[in-house]
Amino acid sequence: MRDLRNIVILTGAGLSAESGIATFRGPGGLWEGHRVEDVCTPQALARDPELVHRFYDARREKLASVEPNPAHLALARLDAAWPGELLIVTQNVDDLHERAGAKRLIHMHGELKSALCALCGIRHDWEDSLPPRAECPDCGEPALRPDIVFFGEMPYRMEGIERALAEADLFVSIGTSGAVYPAAGFVQTAKYHGSRTLELNLDPSEGSAWFGESRLGPAGKLVPEWVDEVLG
Repeated sequence: MRDLRNIVILTGAGLSAESGIATFRGPGGLWEGHRVEDVCTPQALARDPELVHRFYDARREKLASVEPNPAHLALARLDAAWPGELLIVTQNVDDLHERAGAKRLIHMHGELKSALCALCGIRHDWEDSLPPRAECPDCGEPALRPDIVFFGEMPYRMEGIERALAEADLFVSIGTSGAVYPAAGFVQTAKYHGSRTLELNLDPSEGSAWFGESRLGPAGKLVPEWVDEVLG
């Protein structure tokens, strides 16, 4: 570990599942009882905005009943203590990383506690329910939508993520399925630039073969142990 300087960490739904947040993908490919096509595409929003807004309102409300788990807390501890470059890139749209204390963080798929104006593109902090056609505080147009990156849309801050991957000495993936791109390709980008790669997952992912090392088990156990190794 002594020659490590720059670390990039990717976190996915498996991390927050241990806090009680359901992972999107359930039996039959349903997302919390809904087809992906009905709640997480631009077409779904245009076809049935009431359903899409209710779906994310319910997920936003759920955040009040969950807490960061030991894996979130360990990553926040690493963020605070690591003297080199560090970036946590999360696919999760909850706020558990922030509540644990993480600072060097990118939500590549958006955030539940944020609203996006579909017209002017400004993002707003948002705690309450978000009805369709809510007015944007900036431009005044009734165009606020959940600030979620739908399938077919470009994730946030990809240039910064790609730059961090190119400069990483270590890439770590935690609690991800390895099935959703572009995040599933981060391990290949990191390896191409010479980074070491580590996977911490409950079960083997679709991308496990790309990693130099895979450790299997609950994130709440594996992540604190790994952080102790790095800081120790």
